[in-house]
Amino acid sequence: MKGKLHASSKICKSDVASAVLQRVASASVTIDTQLVSSIGKGILVFAAVAPDDTPKEVESMAAKVLQLRMWPDEAGGTWKRSVQDIKGEVLCVSQFTLLASTKKSKPDFHGAAGGEQARDLYGRFVAKVQELYEAEKVKNGVFAAMMQVNLQNDGPVSVDYESHDAEVTLEIQTHPAKDHDKGVGGEELKVEEKSNYEMPQELLD
Repeated sequence: MKGKLHASSKICKSDVASAVLQRVASASVTIDTQLVSSIGKGILVFAAVAPDDTPKEVESMAAKVLQLRMWPDEAGGTWKRSVQDIKGEVLCVSQFTLLASTKKSKPDFHGAAGGEQARDLYGRFVAKVQELYEAEKVKNGVFAAMMQVNLQNDGPVSVDYESHDAEVTLEIQTHPAKDHDKGVGGEELKVEEKSNYEMPQELLD
């Protein structure tokens, strides 16, 4: 058989930008007994970013936080209104432990981005939520700090979100070339390894 087959496919990376959204009556962040941020009715978002994440993925996650319908409407219809619809508040908290691997008894956190990369991507996420909503209604914790997070879950309702928007087109050749080091169009295939990883020591011990 001659020719080429074309197919569109999702690439599901093992570690992607992730968030846990909790519908709350109230939530707050405290550091060393000092109140940092607090909200009333709205969403508490625990968010984590992975080494291969891009600004596009964290911005998509920001939009989803605001679009997800987690409240009933006035007629009693379930899952009808978003945090924007109810004019609620949003509290964002960075939590790299969402991307832990638990294959062993001791969690492994190398699936989470670290250092300045994590700080930048998480900062973009919060900034995008503020940009898409009312900035004064979007609060934040403190990146990389040891925080005490208090919440009153309303429901309870908790929703997991993972970004899987890396979509590519695959071209499958029925008679592939002998040069397996070449990609489609003759381009060289390169694999980049990222090793920068920094986490609070007290959470890794």
